[in-house]
Amino acid sequence: MKQLLKLSLASVLVAGSFAVQAGTLADVLDRGELHCGVTTGVTGFSAPDSTGTWTGIDVDGCRSVAAAVLGDASKVKYVPLTAKERFTALQSGEIDVLYRNTTWTMQRDASLGLNFAGVNYYDGQGFMVMKSLGVTDAMEMSGASVCIQAGTTTELNLADWAGANGISYDSVVVETSAQSLDGFLAGRCDVLTSDVSQLASLRAAMDDPDAAVILGNVISKEPLGPVVRQGDDEWFNIVKWTLIAMIQAEESGVTSSNIDTVTTNPTIERIAGRASQTHEYLHLNPSWSYDIIKQVGNYGESFERNIGVNTPIGLSRGPNQLWTKGGILYAPAFR
Repeated sequence: MKQLLKLSLASVLVAGSFAVQAGTLADVLDRGELHCGVTTGVTGFSAPDSTGTWTGIDVDGCRSVAAAVLGDASKVKYVPLTAKERFTALQSGEIDVLYRNTTWTMQRDASLGLNFAGVNYYDGQGFMVMKSLGVTDAMEMSGASVCIQAGTTTELNLADWAGANGISYDSVVVETSAQSLDGFLAGRCDVLTSDVSQLASLRAAMDDPDAAVILGNVISKEPLGPVVRQGDDEWFNIVKWTLIAMIQAEESGVTSSNIDTVTTNPTIERIAGRASQTHEYLHLNPSWSYDIIKQVGNYGESFERNIGVNTPIGLSRGPNQLWTKGGILYAPAFR
């Protein structure tokens, strides 16, 4: 009898655990729409265009999850969030996933009830000044006023770096990246500090981008990536492996235009959904990875389309290049 009770209890615990894990996936499937948290507007990462259509490398992250889960990359409700709002929105269930140039830190990963599901952009904090200021090195900025976005790692990084180097500064704290650019252009601050990618985006939004320069100093590591709630391992795996699928596709030379070509390469055939049981591991449709690449593209396609050297943002791949080409982008075994 005791053994039967133990087995019954174990069954209940396993069933209960699975119910918790399956929660977000079930919600998204029932709703028929993914709720994805994005920025209030950082061109190249997540911002609405002139027609109101959201675009950017983070938006492509949202679209990849929708393609994997719902078979349709367009089934996304974008929820614009400030840096201060983003974690509360995820914790409360207002959004299913946060894809909003968010830095992976220990405090965020271990104390907020959240999990980072990977890195979709390796970044670092830098500084932008007007060329007319004549500053060529951040070490020359002692006494300057600095525009900083509230609720970001930028505040703490700057304080740590300035304290270690004996540099004094006056903070001009704002709520959004757009406000930081407005303050910078209005002369309310001498320096604008943020992730280098965001500085490139803000510089591209200026009427005269050549009037500003991004200094060569990089004072931090800023691994940016998607975030989900803890306690939902099934959803965590889905968000993690949708990103990995895009990276693996680029590694394997699979693009949105050639994914329908049958090959003898086992990895390619798995990505294309023609020879794979990966969908069973994630509780998704057999075409989950095919739908991502066909509708959104591989990682390289998304990068070059949104922030690459031929866009107004003009970012090189740098550390976000594949490991086979000198970068640190690396996909675990897709099998």
